[in-house]
Amino acid sequence: METYLNLMLIRFGVIVGGLLVLALLVFAVALRLKRQGRLDEVRRYADPAVRAGLRAASRRLEGGAQGASWSRRRDGRR
Repeated sequence: METYLNLMLIRFGVIVGGLLVLALLVFAVALRLKRQGRLDEVRRYADPAVRAGLRAASRRLEGGAQGASWSRRRDGRR
């Protein structure tokens, strides 16, 4: 049991470490773009993609509340 808990703790640490590195990388890229004066241009291009992603997540959550499976569409196809 102790070995299992150690593996779970290591797994949790690796996941958190990866998320931390990813967050620092995104911050560094945003800082560099801001210093170059291109952050507004990137925001303008990224905004439609972010909105589409949020709409898709909203539809997925609404479908889950109605009892639909996450892997199946409303018409039964995958």
